[in-house]
Amino acid sequence: MIGVVLIGILALVVGGCVCVVWADRGGPRWTRAVAAATVGAGRAVRSYQKAQRRQVGNNTNDAGGDAG
Repeated sequence: MIGVVLIGILALVVGGCVCVVWADRGGPRWTRAVAAATVGAGRAVRSYQKAQRRQVGNNTNDAGGDAG
């Protein structure tokens, strides 16, 4: 079951990437919409990952405290 979900997610990602390339080459209007959604999702994931790294970095700095 998990494999089917992962294959579905992989298909969506690959399809989104194909639409980004196709829209860049002047594809139909719907490819531009899918490409915009794909790029937006990528930016959201990147932003989330940066926030998580900042949060982890702050937690490890606070953990050291006054041990010494």
